[in-house]
Amino acid sequence: PLNWSLLRRDLITFLLCFAGILATALGPILAANTITISLLFSKDFTKVALLTGYFLLGCGAGAIFFVPSGRIWGKRHLFLIGILILIASSAWAGSVGTNYGSFIGARIVQGVGCAPYESLLNAAVGDLYFVHQRGVRMAFTNLAVFGGAFFTPILVGKITDSMGWKWTFYFVAIFLAATLPAIFFFCPETAYRREASLNTDTTGELGIELTTKDKRQAPSPQTESGSSRSPEPTQHSTGFTFLPKSNALQPIGHSNTPKKTFLQSISLFDGRKTDERYWVLLLRPFPLLTHPAFIWGCLIQGAMIGWTVFIGVIVAAIFIGSPYYWDEVDAGYTYTGPFIGAVLGFVLAGLLADTSVKYMTKLNKGIYEPEFRILLVIPMMIIGGIGLYGFALTAPGVVKKEYSYVVPLIFFGFEVAGMVIGAVASSLYIVDAYRDLTIEGFTIMIIFKNFFSFILTFFAYNWINDGGIERTMLAIASIQVVVCLLSIPMYIYGKRVRAFYYRHDLLDMTGLR
Repeated sequence: PLNWSLLRRDLITFLLCFAGILATALGPILAANTITISLLFSKDFTKVALLTGYFLLGCGAGAIFFVPSGRIWGKRHLFLIGILILIASSAWAGSVGTNYGSFIGARIVQGVGCAPYESLLNAAVGDLYFVHQRGVRMAFTNLAVFGGAFFTPILVGKITDSMGWKWTFYFVAIFLAATLPAIFFFCPETAYRREASLNTDTTGELGIELTTKDKRQAPSPQTESGSSRSPEPTQHSTGFTFLPKSNALQPIGHSNTPKKTFLQSISLFDGRKTDERYWVLLLRPFPLLTHPAFIWGCLIQGAMIGWTVFIGVIVAAIFIGSPYYWDEVDAGYTYTGPFIGAVLGFVLAGLLADTSVKYMTKLNKGIYEPEFRILLVIPMMIIGGIGLYGFALTAPGVVKKEYSYVVPLIFFGFEVAGMVIGAVASSLYIVDAYRDLTIEGFTIMIIFKNFFSFILTFFAYNWINDGGIERTMLAIASIQVVVCLLSIPMYIYGKRVRAFYYRHDLLDMTGLR
């Protein structure tokens, strides 16, 4: 994929991001419809909020099982399976009538269908682009996965008012069905086998010597040359491949590898990317919960996303109830600020991601280090902190009509901008610092984010009722500042952490590598 034209790679990224926007739009699709769903199903606001939580739960659970398949066979078949699941489950959600249990089932299955896009879209950027090209693209994919969904409630409110809430799901199914052919014909497999020496997290950057085991595994200079290269174990199938025909590894490409035909490029499978067993890969993400870098990534990305879900619950409680009693259209417009914040966060992250790295590399005498990506947490903490503290101090005043309703929504936009920047920072660092663990890293971050958000939707209304909006949100804002400050030791000791865990491989120690 790195040899494809930049235009082709950007087209693939755009199409996957468009499908990702539609997939993740199903998360907040009920935000503007809280009162409608509550009355229709005769459920309280907590039960309605849990319909979003069940979507997140399904997404987190689905990632656990999809990611090992992506590691073995690649990402293409999962993107296509995800769309098919989303089309079917969206049609299901629109036809549940007043059956709350069936609606829960549809929401869980929708989350499962969304899982490939949440867990593998950022990893695809690592396949498609060189290090210096990833920043703005990673910002775009994070906007698609985490930011684009904030435009959903604005549309949903209008659609519900004019056509009914069921059509919000039917439209998602229709647009996904229209997107399916584009993904099938124009998004070939991006995963491929390559020499370990080509990854950015090579031993040379760490300044450590190869162990005996590493020397056995590392390719020799003779192997690198075309004349001494050992025969490849298998060749590409000559036509379209619907199901894997063997367990043979995909050949490692070289200068003489023939270009795939169109039929080969649209095959669902083109060979195994690893000979590791499925159940081993299924368990691989979980030891990373003891790895400082992945703990940091989970907290930087997952905490801010969780607070965003939490604020969404508060916004619904403020404007749907007394003294405003807003309908679906007005409730949907409350997400205008967050959507603008997501776009501005994307622009800022895209501008800073690569320029800051180039500047720091120049200061570091031309040596690039993945820890330079962590500097993006600085604008995240400033902008996100303004949003969280500002919302905490002004939201209670809106209920008493001491402030205009616009004020806390502006701060909500700041919080979302910080969320997008943080998602970009953590994603880029994991991709650049732990290239061989990218998929597992994103998996554990997705699992943490979704389960954390599910817990917040479960307790949100109770916490607001018991502690009040101001007290609860000030506590959340202070927690987020502490989370951001964890980036200081991560920046200082990140290289040592990489070296330490290279020598003390968690996956080797647990028998999972």
